[in-house]
Amino acid sequence: MSTRKHKAHTPKSLKLAVLTVSTTRSLAEDKSGHWIKKRAEKKGHDVVIHQVAPDDQGIIADTIRTVIQEHHPHAILVTGGTGIGPADVTIEAIRPMFTKDLAAFGPLFTYLSFEEIDSAALLSRATAGLIGDTLVFCMPGSLNACKLACQELIFPELGHLVKHVQEG
Repeated sequence: MSTRKHKAHTPKSLKLAVLTVSTTRSLAEDKSGHWIKKRAEKKGHDVVIHQVAPDDQGIIADTIRTVIQEHHPHAILVTGGTGIGPADVTIEAIRPMFTKDLAAFGPLFTYLSFEEIDSAALLSRATAGLIGDTLVFCMPGSLNACKLACQELIFPELGHLVKHVQEG
């Protein structure tokens, strides 16, 4: 079956969670998270929770577990904490929980970023994977990075990915 035909039979409305990792931003100041939420809702998805967690490995991991247990989202879109600074621990908190990696997400995001920001794309550690049957995407905190990841990679394939997860 072609990709186009396959995508025609994918779920159109999904349950999503948005988690921003930041010690400096509150929910009110979360431009990236609010953009993701609005964009997801425009696409017909239900954002079941949008919250901010501090740059703390244990809190990030606990928040992810709680969101999955309490809200059962199809996907969690995480923004922030993916850089190389000492406070950037999102990847360290979430990657060990992955039951499967979406290994192409990081390189594809880096490639697209390179086209926009040149060699500064080296700083990105964007990653994605599955925790049980929940897709988790970790992207940088900047608004431009979130727009790039969501518009070019995540939203075009989200239903397709969920369909494959649900087939199991």
